[in-house]
Amino acid sequence: MRTSIAAITFDCRNAGTLAAFWSAALSRPVDDDESQAGEFFASIGRTNQTLGMPAMMFIQVPENKAVKNRVHLDLDTDDREATVDRLLELGATRVHEKDEWGVNWTTLLDPEGNEFCVAQH
Repeated sequence: MRTSIAAITFDCRNAGTLAAFWSAALSRPVDDDESQAGEFFASIGRTNQTLGMPAMMFIQVPENKAVKNRVHLDLDTDDREATVDRLLELGATRVHEKDEWGVNWTTLLDPEGNEFCVAQH
């Protein structure tokens, strides 16, 4: 029996807005052939697949994010400072800088408050 990850799914207030942020952050296009794409649902990589990258889905929910994520994305880059600056320009918010276990990383929030990290390995 084979099991694999079909998509990373974000609950959010506006699916189109959050998909646009992650599209720009990861240089991956928002899928444009979804008939229901917009504030209620949007995706990246379901139809415009990128080799080695999981699909991402954004689904509107009625409640706001209330607590810290138990699962988050870790992004790897060859220029952490420039990447963080670019993500801040796209609408991310800086939480803190860390240097632990031999890795330096920056924790950010996306426009809906979901934590994610940027590291340079």
